[in-house]
Amino acid sequence: MGRVVKAALIQTKTEYDKQKDVDKHVRMIAEAAQKGAQVVCLQEVFNGPYFCAEQDSVWYDWAETIPGPTMNQMQEVAKQHNIVLIVPIYEKVHDGIYYNTAGVIDHDGKLLGIYRKNHIPQVKGFWEKFYFKPGNLGYPVFETAVGKIGVYICYDRHFPDGARILGLNGAEIVFNPSATVEGLSRYLWELEQPAHAVANGYFIGAINRVGTEKWNTGKFYGSSYFCNPRGQIFAKCSDDKEEVLVSELNMDMIKEVRDLWQFYRDRRPETYGRLVELAP
Repeated sequence: MGRVVKAALIQTKTEYDKQKDVDKHVRMIAEAAQKGAQVVCLQEVFNGPYFCAEQDSVWYDWAETIPGPTMNQMQEVAKQHNIVLIVPIYEKVHDGIYYNTAGVIDHDGKLLGIYRKNHIPQVKGFWEKFYFKPGNLGYPVFETAVGKIGVYICYDRHFPDGARILGLNGAEIVFNPSATVEGLSRYLWELEQPAHAVANGYFIGAINRVGTEKWNTGKFYGSSYFCNPRGQIFAKCSDDKEEVLVSELNMDMIKEVRDLWQFYRDRRPETYGRLVELAP
């Protein structure tokens, strides 16, 4: 085995208290580091409940700037453990401008940049347009100590277009921090993302929280997993327990798969213009 990256996913229940949630994740990150993890991804809006189950402006006060208290603390945690961290929070630019955002922190504690969730749902129990503007930073890929990392957040996973752009931008690992409950999309959880992985020849780390939160909109079913560039899920969490999932990613598989399945060579972008035309 050549180049290997040890990666970790953290799935938890919320404590309904920002500092308690952060402190719990700090402990779980330390556990991942003790198990040899070099990169750790947290769940969507990790430092609180999934408040989008209701539409209430009180949650605007939960948002933080970047840099800000939570991201600054996580930068110190990354530096302490010499690990790369993907940290999803509710971002405030200024009053009235908020995003669903993930910061990417390198092993030395440097904030490399952020990804803002591009696709924002607005359906019962997922009232996200009330809270988040659509992302405006495209689909960046970050050069980290463990390789090239991209981020897709929750509802983004239903859209193959951004997943392909992440691959074209050089992503080797794409993390998808999520908050998703039992329902119509459950069967898609292990269908769409493995399809993205094989279509684009990269690893995916898919993270979901666990538990039933106070709005009773459904059970967060966990089942966080790693998928390889062949589209195979090779490590997976339970659907109801708080867990730290640590797994080895054989990065040489990326070249093997891309050399075998020449999807990038055989693309026909000159025929895809309809994808970016406005619908009638």
